[in-house]
Amino acid sequence: MPAPFMDPQDVSAEAAIADVRDSLDVFDDWMDRYQFIIELGRKLPAFPAKWQDDAHRIPGCQSQVWMEAASFEGKLYFAGASDAAIVSGLVALLLKVYSGRPPAEILATHPDFLASMGLIAALSTNRGNGVGSMAEAIQARARQALA
Repeated sequence: MPAPFMDPQDVSAEAAIADVRDSLDVFDDWMDRYQFIIELGRKLPAFPAKWQDDAHRIPGCQSQVWMEAASFEGKLYFAGASDAAIVSGLVALLLKVYSGRPPAEILATHPDFLASMGLIAALSTNRGNGVGSMAEAIQARARQALA
C-alpha cells in the first residue's frame, strides 16, 4: 500500500508489540522512552493536508489527531498524524501494530498492551484517554470492515 498508509514491518501485530516492548525496555527512564516514541512519529509517512479536517479527526484527543484507513487485499492500512510530537509518536506506535493487518487480527489484538508496557500510566490522563480514542477508532474501522 503506498504512502501515506503505513506498511507493516513485522509479520504480525503480536510481533510488532514485542518489538515495541523490546525497544522501550532498552531505556532506563521515561524521558528516553518519550524520545524514542517521538522519533517513531517523525518517521510517519506524510499525511495529506486535505485529510487534516473534522471528517478525519479523532475525537477525545487532547491534541489534534487525524486518521484515515483503506482496505487492500483483505487488510486494513492506516495513515495518521498529530499536531503534537509525542502524540505523533503514539499514532506511529499504534499504526506499527495495526496497519496492514486483516480486520480479524486487529480485533483480536486488544490495545491493553499499551497499559501492560506502562505507557498509559506514564502519560497524562488526557493523553492516555486520547490513545484509547485512537485505538478505538482503529478497532471500529476493523469492525466495519467485517460487517
